[in-house]
This record gives sequence, structure tokens and C-alpha cells, in this order.
Amino acid sequence: MQERHDAPLAPLTTFRLGGPATRLITATTDAEVIAAVREADETATPLLIIGGGSNLVISDKGFEGTALRIATTGFTLNGTSLELAAGENWSDAVARTVEAGLAGIECLAGIPGSAGATPIQNVGAYGQDVAQTITEVVAYDRRTGETVTLTNAECAFSYRHSRFKQDPARYVVLRVRFGLEDAAGMSAPIRYPETARALGVEAGDRVPADRARETVLKLRAGKGMVLDPEDHDTWSAGSFFCNPILTEAEHAAFLTRVADRLGPDVAPPAYPAGEGFMKTSAAWLIDKAGFTKGYGSGPARISTKHTLALTNRGEATTEDLLALAREVRAGVHEAFGVTLVNEPVTVGVAL
Repeated sequence: MQERHDAPLAPLTTFRLGGPATRLITATTDAEVIAAVREADETATPLLIIGGGSNLVISDKGFEGTALRIATTGFTLNGTSLELAAGENWSDAVARTVEAGLAGIECLAGIPGSAGATPIQNVGAYGQDVAQTITEVVAYDRRTGETVTLTNAECAFSYRHSRFKQDPARYVVLRVRFGLEDAAGMSAPIRYPETARALGVEAGDRVPADRARETVLKLRAGKGMVLDPEDHDTWSAGSFFCNPILTEAEHAAFLTRVADRLGPDVAPPAYPAGEGFMKTSAAWLIDKAGFTKGYGSGPARISTKHTLALTNRGEATTEDLLALAREVRAGVHEAFGVTLVNEPVTVGVAL
């Protein structure tokens, strides 16, 4: 276990933003993770858990307390059952399952971050989310001081949400278990229309899993959603805002605002999101509110490739980023009456 004091946190995040931590511990085993968490809890020291840093917005002042970087390793495949240590690189793990001829997470290729973060956010993209394949999550319960195993149902997954996100101070994810599918090297059924179009197939069709993975990587790269140290369009947290889920009444009011602003023939994206709810596109809202690709003149700007990504152009501060996010959120609300919610976790700051 490594320990540093007054340690920079910006290099540990994909935004490359944020001040230092009073203390930074890097844990490489589950036992080290648990020991560090217990020490912080017993001494009432504020604790910040860091995985791949792809979903963090940290204050320019940094973090007064202990930052715990989880760098555990472990990839165990037994038939179609997969267990990943929390610190495993997620995108690499996806590639290895595809190489093994298994289906279920191939469309989650290229998502930055660590495996332990995936159940917290119920990470998803291109028609898949981890809730579809996670069987169990092993976590340290800070309330009871014990290691527990939670079933899929006990994780209470929903869109970009989970039991872990609902109660962020309680659980520290140690391992994630998945049940994948042996489909003779083929993918799971393709669900997302954009992926199906790119593959030249119909929704519900299967394709070779490696082809599905490669196609998703190309789609993500075209939107600046695959990390590249030389490309400032990827200095982001991916999608900064969640796609809004609206009640029937909210959706009706939203459609009225769209018609008033853009004309009666404009139909915004709409996806069923459970009985009485409809999901729309945050990217569409941002663009139609006037925040187009590349918007901004300062060191924090909207990506030139995708309106849903807010980026650090190299010299930004966290406050620069938040100022842009607030401007976008206010503009969308003024235009369409919808309040966007940030997807990344904020530390020492609030949107």
C-alpha cells in the first residue's frame, strides 16, 4: 500500500482537474482497501474513493482527508461467469470477454474507468447496461464493518442509478460478478438503433461479438468518448448530463415548449422509460437550446464531437467547467423547461 501527502488528484481523473488530497493511499488488495476504509472511519477522517477517475469533478481546492485509489487486480473467467476486481480497467476487461467468445458487455467497450465503478452508476451505452449481466457485487459495508455479497436485485439498479449511488457513504465495491452468454462468438442481440445502422443489421440481430465491439469503439471515438491524451475532446467525463426521464405531464409540457420554439413538426427523441415515464435526449436538448459542438470561448468548452461532453481544453479549472455546465443547464431549462442533472460525482463543489 502506497501513501503520499499533499498529493495531486487531477492526474487521476479524466478531466485532469482538481486540487490535491491531504493524503492519497493506493491499495492493491481487498485487504488494503478495507484497512484504509476502516482507519478513515475509526478516526472520522473524510474519505474519497477513486477508481478510474472517469466520473469525478473535484474542487480546485482539492480534498481535505484521505483519498483512496483502488488499484486491485483480478480477472477470473469460469465458463460464462466472470469476476472482476474493482480496480480492473473496464475497457480491457470487455476486450478479454470478447476474445473469449462471450456476449453481454461487448457494447460497453471503450467506456473509461474501473470495474468497481460500473455497478454504482449502472454504466450503460448502445443498448446495454451492466444491470443486465451483473449477478453479484461484493462490497465492504461501512455501516456493519463486514464484507457483504449483494445480488442483482439487492443492488436496486435503475437508469444510471443503484443502491450504491443512493447511499454513497455506505458501500465500497470490492468485486463485481457477471453472468455472460456463450453465443458461439456472436454478440447479444443488438438493441440500439445507431449500433444496428452502423452494423447494417436490424435491431434484434446478432453479429460477431468482436465486430460489435469494434463498431462501438468507432462510434465512441467519433464522439470523443474514447480516451486519448493528445485529444482535448476526450478530456471529459463522457456524458456530463443524464438523459432526462419525464412524467407524462412533464413530457406533454415539454412537447408544447418544443413546438413553440422549433415548430409543430419537430419531434424530439422519445423512449419509453417505464409506465408513465418517457426519456428524452440530453444531447438533443443541449444542441437545440443553442449550445452546439465546440461551444464556448474559454478553457472549458463543449466537445467539438459531441454536445453531451464538456471538456477541459488543457488549462481549465474546475470552476471553469462548472460555469459552463451551469450555463448549459440554465439555457436548456429556459428553452424547454427541463432541468438537466449532472452524471459525474462532484467532490467539494456543487452544480
